[in-house]
Amino acid sequence: MNKNRLEAFSDGVLAIILTIMVLEMKVPHGADWAVLQPVLPVFFSYVLSFVYIGIYWNNHHHLLHAVKRVNGPVLWANLHLLFWLSLLPFVTGWMGENHFAPVPTTLYGVVLLASGGAYNLLARCLIRT
Repeated sequence: MNKNRLEAFSDGVLAIILTIMVLEMKVPHGADWAVLQPVLPVFFSYVLSFVYIGIYWNNHHHLLHAVKRVNGPVLWANLHLLFWLSLLPFVTGWMGENHFAPVPTTLYGVVLLASGGAYNLLARCLIRT
């Protein structure tokens, strides 16, 4: 199977993930600098997640650039990666809204760890292919 559909689908999912994250940020009411203070944790968690998604997108692009064809296990491994990355908007918002409290931050770390494992699995499936 050609890899183009996999790349296009993955790019679309990642774009939607980034869009959801930015739409979760609420505009503060007021026109002075002080109204930004309460939303700084949300903004910082968004920036952190944006960087992570950007790293995954870039590495995913380079990983798929090295292959010509994909098979069923690669498709499932890629979907597994996208599942974990799709949870980032939820844990990002929860962590930011709760000012990096231990439980939301731990879950954020778990999602990032699972994403890393899923990426590793995808790379191994591509190497086997």
